Amino acid sequence: MAELHEIVDWPDTHEAVLILGLEGWIDAGYAAAGAVAHLESVLDTTVVARFDTEALLDFRARRPVMHLVEGVTQGLTWPTLELRHGRDLGGRDVLLLTGAEPDVQWRTFSAEVTGLAMQLGATVAIALGAYPNPVPHTRPGRLSASGASADLVDRVATSTRATIDVSAGLNAVIGHSCHDLGIPHVTLWAQVPQYASAMAYPAASALLLETLEEIAGVRVDLTPLVAAAAAVRDNLDELVGANPEHVAMVRQLEEHYDAMANEPNRLPSGDDLAAEVERYLREVGRGD
Repeated sequence: MAELHEIVDWPDTHEAVLILGLEGWIDAGYAAAGAVAHLESVLDTTVVARFDTEALLDFRARRPVMHLVEGVTQGLTWPTLELRHGRDLGGRDVLLLTGAEPDVQWRTFSAEVTGLAMQLGATVAIALGAYPNPVPHTRPGRLSASGASADLVDRVATSTRATIDVSAGLNAVIGHSCHDLGIPHVTLWAQVPQYASAMAYPAASALLLETLEEIAGVRVDLTPLVAAAAAVRDNLDELVGANPEHVAMVRQLEEHYDAMANEPNRLPSGDDLAAEVERYLREVGRGD
């Protein structure tokens, strides 16, 4: 059977960090997408391997973008699936899996990604995601963690440790494949205020990358994300402040947030988390 990828440029790597950033699964506030885009911009990445999107994607679901100038077609931009390589501020090798989550051949695709990661000396696999939660934008962001490697999950400060059965994204499938071959895996989940989950929320992107540095040592300049987060915070403050009902809502969320911080036993249950994620996916499916 023909491989689903072609090698473009093979780098010399050592103890690389594999970051799984496929689009298409739970990503409230576009937090993971924003984090991946920032990594691509600051790591000066090059393509290691390019995957066959003809074999992996349904273009009716992910249509190419047609570029028009005064009615004249200038070209098409097709969805891509790539494994990229770059180095952080300390020279740490970073492998970044980017592009649209495949529609088919998940096991084969996962096996090929994992095989490439092994050949490139990856020592840890970290996936990024975000989900909506009843938290206020006026408080520090929180993270949850899940993954195949219990020790990595334990290293992430979480606000909930869910015990539930939920649908899996391909990032998780690849992560478990990595774990089975001796590459530890964890998924970092940023919690995004429910009322901000449909807009870009760079504070959550920055939180994901801050935690990536804490557990994997990947250091990048976060200045642009921090500035963008401050601008969004100002906009939300202004929007909320213009409506007394919204002010009251945020105050309630602040009280709930503070109570949970002081009383860990009041943390939301796994059922609460599952219900919130399901609600979010229904709204995304309706285009709300």
